[in-house]
Amino acid sequence: MKRLGLRSLSGIGAVVAASGSLGLIGHLQAVYAQPYPTRPVRIIVPFTASGPTDIVARVIGHRLFEAMGQQFIIDNRGGTHVGAQLAARAVPDGYTLFLTGIAGLSIAPHMHKSLPYDPFKDYAPISKLTVQPLMLMVHPALPARTVKEFVALARSRPGQLDYASSGLAGTGHLAGELFKAITKTSMEHIPYKGAAPALTELVAGQVQVMFGTMLAAVPLLKSGKLRALAVTGDKRALPVPDVPTFIEAGMANFDAVSWTCMLAPSGTPVEIINRLNTELVRIVRDPTVLERLSGDGVAGTGSTPQEAATYIKSESQKWSKVLRDAGIKPN
Repeated sequence: MKRLGLRSLSGIGAVVAASGSLGLIGHLQAVYAQPYPTRPVRIIVPFTASGPTDIVARVIGHRLFEAMGQQFIIDNRGGTHVGAQLAARAVPDGYTLFLTGIAGLSIAPHMHKSLPYDPFKDYAPISKLTVQPLMLMVHPALPARTVKEFVALARSRPGQLDYASSGLAGTGHLAGELFKAITKTSMEHIPYKGAAPALTELVAGQVQVMFGTMLAAVPLLKSGKLRALAVTGDKRALPVPDVPTFIEAGMANFDAVSWTCMLAPSGTPVEIINRLNTELVRIVRDPTVLERLSGDGVAGTGSTPQEAATYIKSESQKWSKVLRDAGIKPN
């Protein structure tokens, strides 16, 4: 990290003193004079504990501790907006990080007329961390065992099939809308308050279809209570190796995954961003970590900060179009 000379620090001190913020001088000196990190780092996760994103955060936080010699403390904040706003307002010194994903960064801006944070201005992307494929699941009574058969069935029953999701404008909902647009089919969306009740209703036959992650669904597939037709992504998922990809099923243009990224408040020193990026990419590509995450249907990725920023924007553009075409308006 480039150190500030005494003359530079004196100049900063004059400016800060003039503004009445003398305490900032000591903070800047501490940031630039010592190697990073010198104290525990907080990772804000805008979801409750034990969920998929929290699991990723804890695996990565432990590995960062091993690599960098300081604790990386997971700070769970239920509610996407709460955690996002807290991270956006944090001091940009590298001691507050933000681990979040598609919902808060690429979907929320198109679902709300105003947000207490700007996903493109308030954060500095560090690295894309993981992707989690989505799976097309159906009730076993539905007479379709392949994607091709399912599309034919849906076309023969326009508006008669119900597909469940974990909530309005979630990845499962938007995946369903994208599928409908690509296949020119008509299905009714039934949102639930979470993946668990949606899966329960699918097993009970109250709905016939669901696009969802595989973490909670794999036991239901193995017991025969659900049938999986395909998974997104460019390769088969380890927990369900017999389930083909949509690419194999002839739908290479169906691209819908859940994903996570690590970010820092905008203005965080680039040296800290680069140091964290190096460690994070190494961690999420480590074979041991990949094996741990793959059991939950999650794949480690890793990227440069610029690649992460580009990906977030491209996902925002894609889902904005899906929302607009589906007639889903911001509230």
